[in-house]
Amino acid sequence: MQVSLIITILGPDKPGLVKSLSETLNKFGASWTESRMAHLAGKFAGLLQVSLPTENLEPLTKAINELETDIFKIHIEQADLDTMKPEKILKLELLGQDRPGIIHDITQQLSKLEVNIEELESHIREASMSGEILFCAELTLGLPVNVTTDEVQDILEDMSDQFMIDVNFSS
Repeated sequence: MQVSLIITILGPDKPGLVKSLSETLNKFGASWTESRMAHLAGKFAGLLQVSLPTENLEPLTKAINELETDIFKIHIEQADLDTMKPEKILKLELLGQDRPGIIHDITQQLSKLEVNIEELESHIREASMSGEILFCAELTLGLPVNVTTDEVQDILEDMSDQFMIDVNFSS
């Protein structure tokens, strides 16, 4: 039987971190199934899902915890594979002038419809012509059965007029 784990990692970035983790996972027969990893402000931030034989759960958990230090933090949780996937997925791109509170405003609107944010990736960049700072985000949304793509589009487009954000949708 297989078990699935979610592992989060945060610490100072340096070469070899992913190698050390992958060696430990490989030693216990774990399969690296999905991950997101990034260098953020000098830190390494990682999130990954692995699956492994149930009998290797305890020794792998112990070995991974041994990689943790005072400044390099690791958290392990067993994944809940019974969680229902949403019926509809909507991909969304946002681009607008950066200002505090953009994510708060977007999530406030999405929560009114009980839309789940499956993935969120964002960054800021300088506009090529004006030099102003732009906020860019890509979201993957899980829509409840009773919510349509049009409803999500309407609520965010109403907001985009107020905040000068360009919103692009794809299913």
